[in-house]
Amino acid sequence: MRRMPELSHRRRLLVLAICCMSLLIVSLDNTVLNVALPSMQRDLHVGTSGLQWTIDAYTLVLASLLMLAGSTADRIGRRKVFMTGLVVFSFGSLLCSLAPSLELLVVARIVQAVGGSMLNPVAMSIITNTFTDARERARAIGVWGAVVGISMAAGPLVGGLLVQSVNWRSIFWVNLPVGLAALLLTLRFVPESRAPKARRPDPVGQLLVIALFGSLTYAIIEAPDAGLGTAVPFAAVALVALTALLWYEPRRAEPLVDLRFFRSAPFSGATGIAVSAFAALGGFLFLSTLYLQNVRGLNALHAGLWMLPMAVPCFLCAPLSGRLIGSRGPRLPLLVAGTAMTASGILFAAFEAETSNATLVTGYVLFGIGFGFVNAPITNTAVSGMPRAQAGVAAAIASTSRQLGQTLGVAVLGAVLASGVGSSSMSRAFVSAARPGWWILAACGFAVLTLGLLTTGRWARHTAERTAERLRSAEVREVVGASGRA
Repeated sequence: MRRMPELSHRRRLLVLAICCMSLLIVSLDNTVLNVALPSMQRDLHVGTSGLQWTIDAYTLVLASLLMLAGSTADRIGRRKVFMTGLVVFSFGSLLCSLAPSLELLVVARIVQAVGGSMLNPVAMSIITNTFTDARERARAIGVWGAVVGISMAAGPLVGGLLVQSVNWRSIFWVNLPVGLAALLLTLRFVPESRAPKARRPDPVGQLLVIALFGSLTYAIIEAPDAGLGTAVPFAAVALVALTALLWYEPRRAEPLVDLRFFRSAPFSGATGIAVSAFAALGGFLFLSTLYLQNVRGLNALHAGLWMLPMAVPCFLCAPLSGRLIGSRGPRLPLLVAGTAMTASGILFAAFEAETSNATLVTGYVLFGIGFGFVNAPITNTAVSGMPRAQAGVAAAIASTSRQLGQTLGVAVLGAVLASGVGSSSMSRAFVSAARPGWWILAACGFAVLTLGLLTTGRWARHTAERTAERLRSAEVREVVGASGRA
């Protein structure tokens, strides 16, 4: 095993800053892109499903490869994989800026996602191995989480300014200098490290995950245009892949997805909350961007400004959520998050919040508060009670759930919108066509509220403790068995 050398306090802060740079470009990429969607639609002459694929091609590949990237980094070296991710992500960004068609843009987004999968989970591993003191590590992770809030607040403005002053291609240029700077700084200041015992590859499990996520997303997005004749076979593939995954993974000693984790109510709840909250986020940004620019006729910059009532509360509430978790546990932040997100969805679905400036701003503020409170408890709840050796894998599954949720949110709400609009003009049909989507968003918020209530109490903690004990016992048996064979 190659151990991380002891670093000075200043050097540790520099490593944190470098890791945060990678998170910033990945997070900004998502929020900036949403503001550019209408401009892309006009320039590339694509429909709603085309816009969905520009987002979901990225989040889908990211969700599929996060766990593989994390385990590969543990095995061959975190710095090596992190630097590779920076190169691939920056190259993918360059390809995106040059793409002459939707098809090539989607391919470039896939390249970006392959690079992105090597950044965030690996950067988190670098941080946890750099900050060995528990308090320092908690503060470092707090800074890491704040970067997400910064990207949420800055993304719509940065995207709107770039699209309005240059064009939509310029949103990808931002990644190039930041990616290059992070690469050079990583080469100079970040030491190499590996896990004491890296997990073995699980190629079959990886292929099944890709088949499940990919076929399910394709069936949802293409159903409104291609019809059930095309969607049903892909839905069947997704069902077969899920069945095979549930059968195959428990039979491996080191599976890609350890199904034993789901015996812990906090872990299962965190997974469900991550999918629900990020599905709501993906759908919310998708619907809001199209409404502000295609229905209200705002330019990209003004649309970005209109989204500040959502972004600013998100930025302000994220650190408050972290402090509440430290003092009172994850239940209160999750209840606040679920209540606010549900109220926002109902305001749009039942009262047509889009049609009035006051209700539109209120709906945005409520959603921003809800999402600001929900992100921090997800990882905390996922790893609650887990053995230290399993915490990284549990956090990786939670991160995968976030990306899967965002993928499904854009796919489902986009499909609902496309079905409702049909051949009508979007500006005339949007409010009524989007109403079922807003109800789905409200249901996602209610799922966060319900799961937060059910999976953070005394019973839930007991299930986490029992699961952790079983995992520790299994590890001991494996070690004893390996010693006996030796």
